[in-house]
Amino acid sequence: MTAAPTPDCDIAIVGGGLAGGLAALALAGRRPDLDVRLVEPGPVGGNHLWSFFDGDVAPGDHWLVAPLIGHRWEGYDVAFPGHRRGLAMPYNSIESEALARAVAAALPAERVIAKLACELTPGRVRFDDGGVLTARHVIDARGVGDLSAIDCGWQKFVGQAVRIEGGHGLDRPIVMDARVEQIDGYRFVYCLPFDAETVFVEDTYYRDDADLDVAAVRERIADYCAAQGWAVDAVAREEVGWLPVVMGGDFAALWPAEDAVARIGVRAGRFHATTGYSLPDAVRTAAALPTLVDRPDFAAKLRADAAAAWRRQRFYRLLAAMLFRAADPAERYRIFERFYRLSPALIARFYAGASTRRDMVRVLSGRPPVAVGRAIGAIKDLKWL
Repeated sequence: MTAAPTPDCDIAIVGGGLAGGLAALALAGRRPDLDVRLVEPGPVGGNHLWSFFDGDVAPGDHWLVAPLIGHRWEGYDVAFPGHRRGLAMPYNSIESEALARAVAAALPAERVIAKLACELTPGRVRFDDGGVLTARHVIDARGVGDLSAIDCGWQKFVGQAVRIEGGHGLDRPIVMDARVEQIDGYRFVYCLPFDAETVFVEDTYYRDDADLDVAAVRERIADYCAAQGWAVDAVAREEVGWLPVVMGGDFAALWPAEDAVARIGVRAGRFHATTGYSLPDAVRTAAALPTLVDRPDFAAKLRADAAAAWRRQRFYRLLAAMLFRAADPAERYRIFERFYRLSPALIARFYAGASTRRDMVRVLSGRPPVAVGRAIGAIKDLKWL
């Protein structure tokens, strides 16, 4: 009998964004015995800024993200036409360059493969140049996949780090400033003060489609800065992004049972259905990988965990349906304005994807910011249960 050929490596992670980068760091840090390869044709991490509340990450998992944090604040503000509030909830931001540096320090240069993967099987990656990499496990971390069978809207944005002549005067973030013109959906501006003169200003939209006029949004960012009395001296960086906001759909349509390749991150449906944010799930999954990779049912276990997480998100899919289907686009901000009158602990659990049953009742009780009839109509045909 001929012995099976020895694979080129133990783990091949395809996709060097947030989920793939964190997975590589977790495996390199906790399983140095494994040969881990990271496949990413572009720069690791891309061009992104990821932010999270302390409560989004379990205390036992902070070791994975703490070295990456570039900015931290002890609280934040929100502002709506009829309500303004400050919350004492620590908030953190990670720049993609920090993730890239950490991966470069954790993995030998030859284990970061700058090629485009065009075909994945459970034990093999084929590249567009015809080359092949074999592995004991292949992990697909390539971000958003086929969402054609998923009912979703979009959170889309343009963000710029701008330097303000004479300083901007902010001492902590404004996570939502909805005192701006509501254009074709819920719109808010997000401000992160990086230093006394640099502030990251992101213009964000919850809209039904994924179309984004970047040039027009850049002008609105400039107008927002002018309205604050800020004289922009330079734009240090710019980010453009789209996050799915899911209202309904079958998990099996997102990750078919017959697809035996392991998945993590957004590719596996591991993100918050209402906000689109994936960092909390990316950290949870990455922190679990060092022990999971020894299981013979590794891919099946990841799929089962992702399916369970998808079921736990049904409340957040309901909220997304209320936002997109029950509220007039220009009135969607009222849902968030009402939400930010609730308790800080409830708000923290919401962002962490850990809302209790009592939280759910509290969010849905009282006088709703949308018509009850429209709310019922918005959800009756959705597979959010």
